[in-house]
Amino acid sequence: MKFDKRALLLYAVTDRSWLGGKTLPERVEESLRGGVTMLQLREKDLDEAAFLDEALAVKTLCERYRVPFCIDDNVELALRCGADGVHVGQSDMEAGEVRRRLGPDKILGVSAQTVEQALRAEAAGADYLGVGAVFPTTTKLDADAVSLDTLRSICSAVKIPVVAIGGIQAENLLRLSGSGIAGVAVVSAIFAAPSPEDAARRLYALAQQAV
Repeated sequence: MKFDKRALLLYAVTDRSWLGGKTLPERVEESLRGGVTMLQLREKDLDEAAFLDEALAVKTLCERYRVPFCIDDNVELALRCGADGVHVGQSDMEAGEVRRRLGPDKILGVSAQTVEQALRAEAAGADYLGVGAVFPTTTKLDADAVSLDTLRSICSAVKIPVVAIGGIQAENLLRLSGSGIAGVAVVSAIFAAPSPEDAARRLYALAQQAV
């Protein structure tokens, strides 16, 4: 699919820690109704068959709401389920190899914490960068902190869009204003909320202000 950086405005990353008695697709659909513009399925502990079934269900929802659907890390599963793209971290498969396996038409997102990593990912064929953690986060305990100055430097250094991630909530999102980001990626701010739909609607409005 042709990647439009406006899809990064409110980028939801799933986490099944907060399902609250519902299925993950149910929680995903609530978030999509609230205005999520892109969705990444992140699963670290599901077996491959269950992951594939879940990916297909979530992909169907994203297609219905016309929202790009990416898989975290797992290139093979992304290709099997027909996802729109993949997001990889610095410790995952090298970005150039991911691009080779995905081909030119899929979305490739790469995590970066430094200007050097950002430039390397851009050169390897990344469509966008995920930069963080911009605020302290409990979702990814091994995430390194990235200062707002570094975030601004990365945004200035690359031509591809940047999405900020890590500890972003409604209360601190506007602190990212003027940094050059194309959007924000959130996990608990949506999926730990009593109503992912209401949370997404509020975050969408704030993200528009910040960008």
